[in-house]
Amino acid sequence: MDLGLRGKVALVAASSKGLGLATARELAAEGASLAMCARGEAALEAARRDIAKETGADAIAIAADVSTTAGVEQVTRAALERFGHVDILVINAGGPPAGTFDKHDWKAWQAAVDLTLRSAVELTRAVLPGMRERRWGRILAINSIAAKQPVDNLMLSNSIRAAVTGFLRTLASEVATDGITVNTILPGYTRTERVEQLTAANARKEGVDEKEILSRLEREIPMRRLGEPREFGALAAFLCSDRASYITAQSIAVDGGWIKGLL
Repeated sequence: MDLGLRGKVALVAASSKGLGLATARELAAEGASLAMCARGEAALEAARRDIAKETGADAIAIAADVSTTAGVEQVTRAALERFGHVDILVINAGGPPAGTFDKHDWKAWQAAVDLTLRSAVELTRAVLPGMRERRWGRILAINSIAAKQPVDNLMLSNSIRAAVTGFLRTLASEVATDGITVNTILPGYTRTERVEQLTAANARKEGVDEKEILSRLEREIPMRRLGEPREFGALAAFLCSDRASYITAQSIAVDGGWIKGLL
């Protein structure tokens, strides 16, 4: 299936590993050019180099922290200088630390807001005018199942990812007539470093082996396994494509059936 992404430019945040990397790889395979960003320069450049070699995509790497205004400006300026415009924005950031309410002071809350919500708002603010001018755009957030069904020991993520969902759902209505779609994907337990970190945190909290935590997670998933990043990336690329032009304002789970709600 031709997704109509050849010649499009995608800015993919936190794309040096995990779901951001999987999404960047799928977009590049479909012919999109990439502006990839993350905080770790070495890992980011390695990811860029691998994708360029695999797909032949024109890709640049910008090491920056998008939880800050300076970082957002650095990333978007580099993307616009290289490609002239951004057609696709993939919002993504490393998740806030695990913990219950009494484990986080306001400094931790503020850091989580900057990382997860502020980065989404400011990256959108930077690229949306150009999308409106060209009357075509895709804004896609890599969010979390925690936005729909709270996860134990994730007070910060449960709270702030819900705010990201509210922001993007409202934005979707505001830009629908501009040819811009806005969606979020809610990844479940997927084989990434983030899940490894959460598994370790929960193991420490409960005083059990990490294998016990992982086995418990798999038992909670109807498919009885973790997801693979490529399975997530396939949906992300589709939602960014011409084929998904009538899909907007949606939060779609890729979770092996973990969420129990009807909608």
